[in-house]
Amino acid sequence: MLAAAVQVLRAEGAARFTTARVAERAGVSVGSLYQYFPNKAAILFRLQSDEWLQTSALLRDILKDRNHSADERLRTLVHAFLRSECDEAEIRTALADAAPLYRNAPEADAAREAGSLIIVTFLREALPTLDQATVELAADLIETTLSQVGSRFSERPRTEQEIGAYADAMADMFCAYLARLSR
Repeated sequence: MLAAAVQVLRAEGAARFTTARVAERAGVSVGSLYQYFPNKAAILFRLQSDEWLQTSALLRDILKDRNHSADERLRTLVHAFLRSECDEAEIRTALADAAPLYRNAPEADAAREAGSLIIVTFLREALPTLDQATVELAADLIETTLSQVGSRFSERPRTEQEIGAYADAMADMFCAYLARLSR
């Protein structure tokens, strides 16, 4: 059903997304769909939650890999994040259009907080002498920049070369910022 929901969202957009269309695409009755999801907002929130979980797992796996330096992990993160934003731009845009249906849900806040905590944990390890307020500021700056720049950058199709060049430049900025903080 979720795969069908993604297909409907991609094909129809958030404005034309309905439970009836999802059920039809999934090959089930609307009643069967309602056994799992009480309304379209629940389906869209589940898709968004799954996306947040995937992004959090990506962040966590890259930033926890102590086989690489903090700069290497940050560079890998920026490249993976921008590539993911470009790969998922169509569905992410549709989910953003539907965000008013679930944006203020407690579950949404919890998912966003989990992603933020991953970056804070990485920065505490990478910059152990920094005070908590500075770590939180740096984490917020990195998270906000990744999110806003990634969203804007992925508004149009990008080549692998464009993604690589942009990710390199963004990673350079982050690494320079962390180097300044470490002094």
